[in-house]
Formats: sequence, C-alpha cells, structure tokens
Amino acid sequence: MKTIKCLIVDDEAPAIRLLESYVKKVPFLELISSTTNPIEAISSIEKEDLDLVFLDIQMPNITGIQLSKIVKNKVHVIFTTAYPQFALESYELNAVDYLLKPFEFERFYSAILKIKSTEKENTTINSFAEFIFIKTDGKNNFEKVYTKDILYIESLKNYVSVHLKDKQIITYSTLKHFERELSSKNFIKIHKSFIVSIQNINKTDSLTVYLSNGKNLPIGETYKKDFFEAINKLQL
Repeated sequence: MKTIKCLIVDDEAPAIRLLESYVKKVPFLELISSTTNPIEAISSIEKEDLDLVFLDIQMPNITGIQLSKIVKNKVHVIFTTAYPQFALESYELNAVDYLLKPFEFERFYSAILKIKSTEKENTTINSFAEFIFIKTDGKNNFEKVYTKDILYIESLKNYVSVHLKDKQIITYSTLKHFERELSSKNFIKIHKSFIVSIQNINKTDSLTVYLSNGKNLPIGETYKKDFFEAINKLQL
C-alpha cells in the first residue's frame, strides 16, 4: 500500500497524543509532524510532501474550517472535533470525514480507509486515458493534452507548469494532484518540484535526469530509491 504522510493539528496536547497513538497502529500511515499552532500548520502543508491533515476546528487565531479553505485541494482533510454543528460545512469543503470527539480507533480507521478507496477509484478511472484536460485561465476553459506530449511537470508554489514538447501550460493546481492522476501513466516524481515522463528520459545518472528536449532536472535524495527502482524494472 502507498504510504499516506500525515500532519496532526490540534490545540490540545491530549488530543494530539491520542491521534499519534492511532497513527502508529496503521502501517501505511506516516506521521510527519504534530502541532498546536494552525499558522505553523499552513507553512508545513506548503513546504512538506503531505497527503492528509487531521484537523481540529475550534483553535486560536484561525479555525480549522478557515485553514481548510486556505489549503484547499493540497491535502486530504479529516476533521477531529467536539462540535457536531460544523459537520455540514466540513463536507461542503470535501473533507474526507468528520470525527466527533471522543472517537475510538475503529472509527478513526474507517475514515482512513475512505482515502484508500478514493485513491483506488481515481487510479481506475484514469489508468487507460491517453489524455487529460488541464484548466487554463477562465472559469470553464480547459485544454486537452495528450500524456505522450508531456515532458515534465514543475511546481510553482500555488501553480503548476506543464512542459510539453512545443509549449508550456500554467494552471492553478498542485504537483500532488498531477502525481496522483498520472501515477499509472509512466510518470514519476523525482524531486519535490518535478514529475517527469519516463518515456521522455534520454539518460540518467545518480544526480540528474536528461530529457529528450535537452532539459536537465535534478533528482532529489528523497525520491532516488523509488525512481531508480522504476528505471531498473525497465532495463534489458
């Protein structure tokens, strides 16, 4: 199973300790950090390669609902709160689940399984597609792009640049979104800022990927193991 990297955000230390104990029981969960500071959490979500945030709602300075709106589409969110009145709004924000404190491990685990189920559905739906639609400027403007024409995808903070053989398209999105959608189409993340098309790699060494258009991209230490395992599977 793919590891789900998570962050815990709660202004109460006992609640954090309980969630940390639950996370440790799930083999495919990896706790990156915990914090009582929601402002610090926003910074972590921007900088770290996270998949999931366990998010309290009633916190000082900024509520969990407000935080969720700020980081929308960047990570999955599971709300953990003692206040049932926010449930409807949380689902309008596409939260994975709404855990009402106090909750047992079984309820926690069922919420996690919803993420695994969603990822499986997304992979199945898109696994045989030869093209994707990329949102451009304007509310309903999309451009059809054949995956064979994509050389690499680059993160630009709140935007993503899709580099094609003849041009580039900039869209308001996240690298994580493209990684999830293209993982079954011979694309692989080689750096916190880059996803590359394996079929458009000319050669590689331990530090660099050399693409067919002459572009050279660095291989991040964190991604070396998975990248070279994928390359080794293709050697004759």
